[in-house]
Amino acid sequence: MAFDKRNIQILANYCCAAADAMAYTLMRTAHSAFVKETEDFSCTILTEDGLAFASPRSFGAPWYSGIDYAPVLDMIDSYEPGDICITNDSYSGNVATHSPDLHIWKPVFHDGRIVCFVVGHIHNTDVGGAVPASLSRALTEIVQEGVRIPPLKIVRAGVLNQDVIDILLLNVRAPAQNWGDFNAQIASVNIGERKIHEIIDRFGVDAFREGARAILDYAHQQACSVIREIPDGEYFFADYADEDGDSDHPCRVALTLRIQGDELVLDYTGSDPQLASSLNVPTGGRERHPLAMVGLTYVLYTLHPGLLLNAGTLRVARAILPRGSVVNCEAPAAVGMRSLTCMLTQIVTFGAFSQALPEKIPASAPGGNAIMNIKTHDRHNLPIMASIGPVGGGGGGTPFNDGPDGMGGSSAFLKNTPIEINEAEVPIHFLRYGIEPDTGGAGKYRGGMATVMAFRVSAPGTVVTARNRNRSRFHSWGVLGGRHGALSRFQKNPDTSRHVELGNTDVVACEPGDVIRVIGPGAGGYGNPLERDSQRVLRDVQCGFVSPAQARLQYGVVINAQGELDQAATDALRASMVVGVPDEHFDFGAARTAYEQVWTRARYARLTDFLAGVPILWRHYLKHRIFDAVAAGEHAGGDMDMQMDAVLADIRQRFPALTPVAQD
Repeated sequence: MAFDKRNIQILANYCCAAADAMAYTLMRTAHSAFVKETEDFSCTILTEDGLAFASPRSFGAPWYSGIDYAPVLDMIDSYEPGDICITNDSYSGNVATHSPDLHIWKPVFHDGRIVCFVVGHIHNTDVGGAVPASLSRALTEIVQEGVRIPPLKIVRAGVLNQDVIDILLLNVRAPAQNWGDFNAQIASVNIGERKIHEIIDRFGVDAFREGARAILDYAHQQACSVIREIPDGEYFFADYADEDGDSDHPCRVALTLRIQGDELVLDYTGSDPQLASSLNVPTGGRERHPLAMVGLTYVLYTLHPGLLLNAGTLRVARAILPRGSVVNCEAPAAVGMRSLTCMLTQIVTFGAFSQALPEKIPASAPGGNAIMNIKTHDRHNLPIMASIGPVGGGGGGTPFNDGPDGMGGSSAFLKNTPIEINEAEVPIHFLRYGIEPDTGGAGKYRGGMATVMAFRVSAPGTVVTARNRNRSRFHSWGVLGGRHGALSRFQKNPDTSRHVELGNTDVVACEPGDVIRVIGPGAGGYGNPLERDSQRVLRDVQCGFVSPAQARLQYGVVINAQGELDQAATDALRASMVVGVPDEHFDFGAARTAYEQVWTRARYARLTDFLAGVPILWRHYLKHRIFDAVAAGEHAGGDMDMQMDAVLADIRQRFPALTPVAQD
């Protein structure tokens, strides 16, 4: 069958519809709210050698649209009809990237030959381990993050491996919930297999196999056409994640974007060494790993909304992921919070492209999306382990409109769980769940507002986990005059005498009557706030998004005591305020600006070079020693570069055994 653009699109639509059916089945049969409501799952159709060519169009998390399953497919010696395989081990093929993500795959046979695989993953609310919900940034080794399953056959020729199931259910906090979700996954891939056979019946097996390749090739051609329109050059950007509750030192992800013709390189050299916390990303150094490339996928789709999203899309690029870094860690590093660092890779990708295409790329999304989990008991003393939804920020202001409020691509488009469902399933009482005022960065086009969640617990021994919180120190950045977004907050018993600011702690023990409140970070704004239509500012005030005080301070818009726009006073106030071209492309906020006056790009480069020359085990430890020594001013000389020289020399003297190591 000869494939042109039209029949490629027709076949792609059929295959995406099959993936939609898989996703819909999974959503409607899953037991946990995190799957059926939040939609933290993926469903994908692969070529026989593991390349993703079809994904759902509107269900689930889109991070895996370009995934290559080949490393785990090859770990199974042979396949036969009726097999279903499983893994959640982050270091076995680097497909499952933290323990709660349970991946399964099923070969689809036609006339005794594999024609494709149907695959999917779900995020289990808990897979055992050191803390409820299995994940905390404070964990230091992957063995603390729950039960791990190497790639194996969980169903062999249609027969379930009950021994493996028994081990899994014995080691988790909510076995009935996990069992229900697992059966939903099995139903999903079985539906996918059936739909593939229907497509083959319609198009023929040879056309189906050839068409899958044509779909990948066409996506590559589309992506190349987008890249060719971007100015060639080299664009650098870095951003930071809060590290852990005991550290004042942020985790840096750095990216140098190089564009030449219709090819590009994402070079993550300069990113921090792998951490003694769980923000590490286990990419295995694979140059097209989806968690290193998801920001590129979003950029390409922003520039070309008709783009097919699959593994072919990513052929235009390759990533350089230094071994032993936070974006390419080695075992036994903890990896549970890898999604937070993945959000950061998206943000630095947008920051780099913003310099190349400032008129087309939005401001920063927050890159911090607190997934709230609760371990408690109901009135019958039965254990409850539940996710009650994400609390994050919105999308960055765009060149054409405001960023979306309370959600966005950097949060993987995870959905909120309705309060009615949470209160029906979990013995807590919600006090608030909505939009937090004055959190979106001001701009001609405003940054998206953050969400806020507050609830009261009712049982002793309740543990609340807020994983993936970020932006408690450095703001989401605005661009071209747009202002940065607000910081996030995490509080216990706010507005009382027992008020505790929890900072970057993410696991909190609670007593009956304790109130937890979490406020997400706001997104950055785009363009000069004084150029924002005053009627839009009035509308924001009427909706409760912006207070009258901030309307006046940030936008120069005067709202009178009756809640009406005073246009004359607004015109006069705006005329008195400075309007002009911003001095910098980005507005980072005072905290990051001050930090980077000390830790400049050049000094970070020196730090990277120094740490690259020592064994991986030492790098995080030495980074902290260097930062602590510089902050304390322990070495003579007011000149920062001289002081850094002295610190590095002192470390070499104190640890003479740290001889340089060979680099990849």
